[in-house]
Amino acid sequence: MTKANKLNNVRPRLQLLNPEQMNEVHQYSISILENTGIKVESKEALKIFKKSDAVKIKNEVVYINGELINHAIKQAPSNIEVYNKTGDIAFQLGEKQADETHFGIGVTNTWFQDIESSQVELFTRKHMQYSTKLGDLLDSYDMISTIGIPSDVAAKKSDLYSTLDMYANTSKPLILLISGDEKINDVFELLSYLHGDISAKPFCIPYVNPITPLVLNKATTDKMIAAINYNLPFMYSNYSMYGATSPVTEGGSLALLNAELLAGLVFSQLVKKGSEIILGSLPAAFNFRTMGSYYTTASYLLNLACAEMMNFYKIPHCGTSGSNNGRGADLLTSGNFWLNHLSSCIGKIGCAPFVGGNFDSMVFSPTSVVLSNHIIGEARKFAKGFALNDEAVNLHEIHEVGHSGNYLTSEQTLDSLDELSTTNEIWSSLSLETWKEQNMPTAEKDLIETTKDLFSKAKKASEDTIDIIKKGEDFIINLTGNNY
Repeated sequence: MTKANKLNNVRPRLQLLNPEQMNEVHQYSISILENTGIKVESKEALKIFKKSDAVKIKNEVVYINGELINHAIKQAPSNIEVYNKTGDIAFQLGEKQADETHFGIGVTNTWFQDIESSQVELFTRKHMQYSTKLGDLLDSYDMISTIGIPSDVAAKKSDLYSTLDMYANTSKPLILLISGDEKINDVFELLSYLHGDISAKPFCIPYVNPITPLVLNKATTDKMIAAINYNLPFMYSNYSMYGATSPVTEGGSLALLNAELLAGLVFSQLVKKGSEIILGSLPAAFNFRTMGSYYTTASYLLNLACAEMMNFYKIPHCGTSGSNNGRGADLLTSGNFWLNHLSSCIGKIGCAPFVGGNFDSMVFSPTSVVLSNHIIGEARKFAKGFALNDEAVNLHEIHEVGHSGNYLTSEQTLDSLDELSTTNEIWSSLSLETWKEQNMPTAEKDLIETTKDLFSKAKKASEDTIDIIKKGEDFIINLTGNNY
């Protein structure tokens, strides 16, 4: 066997931090938690922290000893199995994940962008139903996150209706962002009523956020406790704007955000040893002119660095989705998608669950979702690399073709005809003459037409969910009353 045979696959890799630097970040984060601490707003959460002798509490600020942090890292599961609605494993996050980043659509948008005109309108239940079904139809997406907040139901019921509409329109795992305080158990009751046991093979994953900098708020700890009591894995992810809510330097933000994640990890393991937790950060920048957030190259570097820290800890990871800066499926969006998705696929990113929002995750764009579906597919192909072994090189075939020959009818070429003959699902290959004959269509036009076709299919497929929607609506009415 040649040395090349041992390589098997040549894969592109992206690595920011070396082991010494990871340990340095860890020590910085421990110092933050030992000396600055984290403010905890819930009395119940403070009682849970008091269980440990390695914690000191003063004026609602919890100071966590490094030994307890290291112990929690060892206690937390290094791998989490995520199921689809049918009870099959959809994917794994953590040690058994292999080399594939998992993507989802979302998240909590308040507006919907029309596919053809780009005009926006308030997000509604129908938008949730059709958009969920769109995500269900597209192969590059592995999960559906809470896509939007419906404007056509009462705010106190929106979590229930959003969950119902997502559950009815996909078999993929659900990432649940519950906005209402004390609503998470109602959501779990609804899912249990519709599905049965949601704990044995969990397909729904609550998503919670602390408040940066260094606040573990009551709503978040309450949701964490509820998820743990249901034996559900959950995502614990912080959001920052460097220069505003986290230090302006990348190193300072990384140390602070990592400290916040470790505080959430410790809390989860104090609630219940072995609780399944997925950690990650959404690091953005703060624009002092517009007073809003946006993604920068530094954001993506911090995203990759956070993923590497979680890999260092052997903790499953969730990261950014590249959905923020664009105004639709435009050049801004495309550039951010490519940078986010490609770096994710060749880095250590576990999952990126929130593709599809524009204008700082306020406007959901089906066209952006379809564009991203294509980009994810291409990024995954790139990340797979290529084989380098005797079979792939095939010295015998090279010798047979010899000088000035061609490989059009070689055995390897003929075996690869299907792959070589595939056409792009959005953009056909046009010669200059053909393009001119077709009145010079833009790439955007082709994307819009493809999205319109897919969204039409999603609408039609959603019609088959009427019975489950009715069943869920009756449950919600019985639970909350008939008034909107």
